[in-house]
Amino acid sequence: MTNPRSERVRSVRALAGRSVRSRTGTFLAEGPQAVREAVAAHAAARASSGAGAVVHDLYVTAAAAQRYADVVGTAERSGVRVVEVTDEVLAAMTDTVTPQGLLAVCPQRPARLDDVLAAGPRLLAVLDRVRDPGNAGTVLRAADAAGADAVVLSAASVDVHNPKVVRSTAGSLFHLPVVAGAGLEALLDALRAAGVQVLAADGTGEHDLDDLADAAALAGSGPPVAGPDLRRPTAWLFGNEAQGLDDAGRDGADAVVRVPLHGRAESLNLATAAVVCLYASARAQRRHPAAGHAPAAPPAG
Repeated sequence: MTNPRSERVRSVRALAGRSVRSRTGTFLAEGPQAVREAVAAHAAARASSGAGAVVHDLYVTAAAAQRYADVVGTAERSGVRVVEVTDEVLAAMTDTVTPQGLLAVCPQRPARLDDVLAAGPRLLAVLDRVRDPGNAGTVLRAADAAGADAVVLSAASVDVHNPKVVRSTAGSLFHLPVVAGAGLEALLDALRAAGVQVLAADGTGEHDLDDLADAAALAGSGPPVAGPDLRRPTAWLFGNEAQGLDDAGRDGADAVVRVPLHGRAESLNLATAAVVCLYASARAQRRHPAAGHAPAAPPAG
């Protein structure tokens, strides 16, 4: 493709807008890292079931086709339509200041909360009213790195398929289920019914994360401890960047936990706090994988 003003170029460019993404059910993955993970997920899905597209189209410049020949080759072998474009065409397709030669059009594949909970998750990250794309993407990447089972975004949070969110995940969007558009009250009820405790992260929390980590270590593989137990299946709830948790989040959680500040910093930003909390739970759960379990609550009524 050589015409940056063609209809196809305009249609790809339009996916930067949320309304077009919603209407078409597709989104953009830009750059070598995100595209590599998208193509790998696509190839794995085709190899395991023969269906379940993760990538529809891959647009690549001549230079990138040589530099990332392995990615392009995997895409071609797994049935992705690969289109070579000029640098000008790729620049017209994306809002990135310096495109890196690879751009994929991917179908949205939203996860269902019921399916996530039916799989018996041990660790979840829940974002409520988180609106900054960089923060949302970084938390999703941190959840992936910590071995979380899924990420859940409330209806008031940023669109997970926003190009800036996708770039910030560095490919992690294609590694774990992401549930979007959840209503907080119903979500908290569903988590509790599935035997997952909800720990809300807040700087004014009653419980100190260091204390919880010490208690989990001392308890070893014994029965659940009183109060929050990091060894238990856990959903960490993170609130808005500027306002933190609202009353519904604080009141609906099983406990509110603060990350201790040992230096002179006034606070931690959302993404940093999420990393600390998720890794604290991951460490406790991996050291004692059979400990801290509690039976699921009986269904209401």
